[in-house]
Amino acid sequence: MNHIRVQVADWAVGQGDTLITTLGLGSCVAIAIHDPVTRVGALAHILLPELTPNRSAANRAKFARTAVPMLLEEMARRGAGAAPTLRARLAGGASMFAALLQNGGLNVGERNVVAAREALADAGIALVGEDTGGDYGRSVYFDLRDGRLEVRSLKRGTNVI
Repeated sequence: MNHIRVQVADWAVGQGDTLITTLGLGSCVAIAIHDPVTRVGALAHILLPELTPNRSAANRAKFARTAVPMLLEEMARRGAGAAPTLRARLAGGASMFAALLQNGGLNVGERNVVAAREALADAGIALVGEDTGGDYGRSVYFDLRDGRLEVRSLKRGTNVI
């Protein structure tokens, strides 16, 4: 099996007998998109919800709103089908420092999850599973043979979505 490791604000695309992993998701979100027919899949480890004027757009994997279109472009280059056949899963978006938040404010993790959901919806991609929120970190293992996303955490154990 091929193994690809994705770092923070990084991404990868693969096909078939491939495992894409990313470790140490806190407020960051892993966006995993899979085509069950061609077994092409892509994963981005996004850091922030969206690009703002004072942030560089050079790294499209850094932001939820730019990562999803980039992943879809790269998947299409590998032969993945159109949006109706694709399936997405999300993991991460924790509130790692909830005690520091002002009352009622959305933390970066929640904003990342909301932006990822919206970016997927805008692209017409079905969100079929997620393991998001909470106050604990996660690591993910994305198996492109079947599209399953294994989410591991010290606090909650293993969850397969």
